[in-house]
Amino acid sequence: MRLALALGRRNLGRTWPNPSVGAVLVAGPMGAERILAQGVTQPGGRPHAERVALAEAGEAARGATLYVTLEPCSHHGRTSPCADAVVAAGVARVVSAMDDPDPRVAGRGHGRLRAAGLSVSVGTLGAEAARDHGGHILRVTAGRPALVLKLARTPDGFAAGGNGRLLITGPLANARIHLLRAHSDAIMVGVGTVLADDPELTVRLPGLGDRSPLRVVLDPLLRTPPRARLVRTSDAVPTLILCGPDAPAAAAEALRAAGAEVLRVPGGPGERLDLPEALRRLGEQGVTRVFCEGGPTLADALARDDLIDACLIVTGSRPLGLPGVPAIGLDLAGLIASGTLVRTDEIRLGPDLFTTYARSSPCSPASSPMSDA
Repeated sequence: MRLALALGRRNLGRTWPNPSVGAVLVAGPMGAERILAQGVTQPGGRPHAERVALAEAGEAARGATLYVTLEPCSHHGRTSPCADAVVAAGVARVVSAMDDPDPRVAGRGHGRLRAAGLSVSVGTLGAEAARDHGGHILRVTAGRPALVLKLARTPDGFAAGGNGRLLITGPLANARIHLLRAHSDAIMVGVGTVLADDPELTVRLPGLGDRSPLRVVLDPLLRTPPRARLVRTSDAVPTLILCGPDAPAAAAEALRAAGAEVLRVPGGPGERLDLPEALRRLGEQGVTRVFCEGGPTLADALARDDLIDACLIVTGSRPLGLPGVPAIGLDLAGLIASGTLVRTDEIRLGPDLFTTYARSSPCSPASSPMSDA
């Protein structure tokens, strides 16, 4: 099962709207099994992991044991149910990490297997599987993706100086951030970040350029310039801009003409978006995992609406040494102080310190987003 989980983690960020499932087929007596085949959900969500493993094993699957990180599907979509394929292949036993809470499945897959006479065991490394599949779980139960917030700060607690952006982290930390981007369905920022930094928000690691996820900008009044880099490169990496009901129609047309997709969502207080509704709209698009790289203002707004499932704070080694913009606002600090977010991991990469906070629920989307790498 640990191998199946590791396989599933490889394709995190590539399979939405489907979860990234790992599957391993083995044969032989308990304790002396040999691996017949391995599978992982393929980019775009099809084929599913079970079908990949079954196709690789062929006739050798008959009488074998299948380890899978999520209940095999039982509903008809673009293909017939995986549960039926497992039965047809002659698999004798299925060890599944957890039930799939998707209402279209929700125990029916395991039920089909048992009805066909297969031995079915559920729950092996279930807590780990629930963390890995946390984005899928939230989307099918709460209608929104899981959200991991990343904040960088100086040792004296600032995200920016009086003159704006700071280069806080070193190359090892930056490489890890890019790897976390590659394991996300979407990167999200506010329009303030776009205007201040003109970021590209892509994965810039050797060999992983094709892993750049959807880019999402929260822009209530559509102030994003059509010449912004993440708009101009939309033909290579899609960009979705979420705006409010009062955003100018002309600005929306200009951004669409430049290559971005624009989606209106209800407004929130002042000139802000309704953030819970914005995330629900992303869920409707099939997004399951959001990596938010917005600054302290967006972080506090997400904290106020209790939308942060994990928070990664990266502390650099060089203090600012003068007044600046605090990295952690009162609302985010309140989630940590109240125990809603608890520290789960801390590692050092070069001179930079990565501290992870996550929801204490066993089904938290990421007890440590670092484990996705």
